[in-house]
Amino acid sequence: TAILGALVTLSIIALVLSLVKTEDVTLPPTVKYGMVFDAGSSHTSLFVYEWDSDKENDTGVVSQTLSCDVQGQGISSYANDPSKAGDSLRECLDKALTVVPAAKQRDVPVYLGATAGMRLLREQNSSAADQVLAEVAKTMRDYPVAFKGAQILTGEEEGAYGWITINYLLDSFTKYSPKAHTWVRPEAANILGALDLGGASTQISFMPKGSALNWTEASKFTLYGYNYDIYTHSYLCYGQNEMLKRLAKELIVVRGEPGVDHPCYPKDYNETISLSSFRTSPCTNRSSPLLTLGDGTVTLEGRGDASGCLAAIRKLFNFSACGQSQDCTFDGVYQPPVRGQFIAFSAFYYNFKFLNLTEGQSLATVKETIERFCTRGWEDLSSSYPEENPERLPKYCTNANYILTLLLDAYKFDEASWNNIFFQNKAGSADIGWTLGYMLNLTNMIPAEAPARVKGHVPSLWAAAIAFIVLTLALGLAALLL
Repeated sequence: TAILGALVTLSIIALVLSLVKTEDVTLPPTVKYGMVFDAGSSHTSLFVYEWDSDKENDTGVVSQTLSCDVQGQGISSYANDPSKAGDSLRECLDKALTVVPAAKQRDVPVYLGATAGMRLLREQNSSAADQVLAEVAKTMRDYPVAFKGAQILTGEEEGAYGWITINYLLDSFTKYSPKAHTWVRPEAANILGALDLGGASTQISFMPKGSALNWTEASKFTLYGYNYDIYTHSYLCYGQNEMLKRLAKELIVVRGEPGVDHPCYPKDYNETISLSSFRTSPCTNRSSPLLTLGDGTVTLEGRGDASGCLAAIRKLFNFSACGQSQDCTFDGVYQPPVRGQFIAFSAFYYNFKFLNLTEGQSLATVKETIERFCTRGWEDLSSSYPEENPERLPKYCTNANYILTLLLDAYKFDEASWNNIFFQNKAGSADIGWTLGYMLNLTNMIPAEAPARVKGHVPSLWAAAIAFIVLTLALGLAALLL
């Protein structure tokens, strides 16, 4: 009787379980990681990003997990000793692996994008550039990651990816809607432009009015299910560091004397430079009788002349090549009229931050602040800013006047549009630069993982089934006792 009662009870339980309805249960998406090295002309940085494996309209919702500045100069500086270029990355790679779970490290895509410094090196010595990239790749392959390649980005790619980064961080492409519990496109999306000033090049990228089909500088992107056509152009040799070299060379060529007045440097500040230094960059190694004199030196003597500084900087641009055209910047380069708001980052941001120039200040106030700074003597400046790098401090006047010339005379911002420029280097907790945009675009090429599913039971039916089973067991036990 006991055995029969137990069998009947088990049969009832099995029958109930077979009748309970099941449904697929979707597990939370797994987290994916990616790493991008920004190998600039003056330094290299590593950024680690993460995003959920299920993608939003084919583009991952990416966030920055880690940033690490590589010690030393940019990888292009190791042209004479390429192995050091690879070794310089190891400290940041080791640090990055501490934030990625060990089980996922071998699936992490790692990229290195080199910008204007390596573009110049390739132009001057292509075999040396190839050796530097080969050593970088060799180092990457020593690590348990999915190294995808080290490449030199074009200037237009650098500009376009910076534009993507800005608009992503400021929710121009997509924004989380608590009401809909999903990511949606803002109804009146405010697409911003990007202004980037690096060491060797500068970029402008924005969405102008009208079609981009006839522009040679057009870039097309599909992000979050929408298509974007933007204007983007990069100017090699117009980055901050190369500009300083070009300006010094022009001043020396004009004067041709051992001592040369430098209108942008503070009064009583002197800098001695070697003529051979101009031969290290394609931006300044063009033929000149003065530069064939060997390794002679010239002393640049600061004069603190604000108006003279601005006039000297203007000579670095060929504005006459545009004629009377309004759709032209300089050197005959086409550009449609600037439109909308812009984020100016990198050296744009650092120079204006140092001079305490902020958004909302009138153009007249900005010009007055820069002019007042340029007239300060070296003793005054060095005592007022004792913590500032003594090699960088005397160049802020030059940099600020160069920024004004680039934005006003070249890109054609004016009194009305000046307040549409916002000088920033971060948005939220993420750095503004091209690497996040590169990673966002890259997620379009990474196959989306199918959500993991397991068989589960509808909770209400499962609860009823459990109650029925407990009742059945209780009745069976009572029957056995009787």
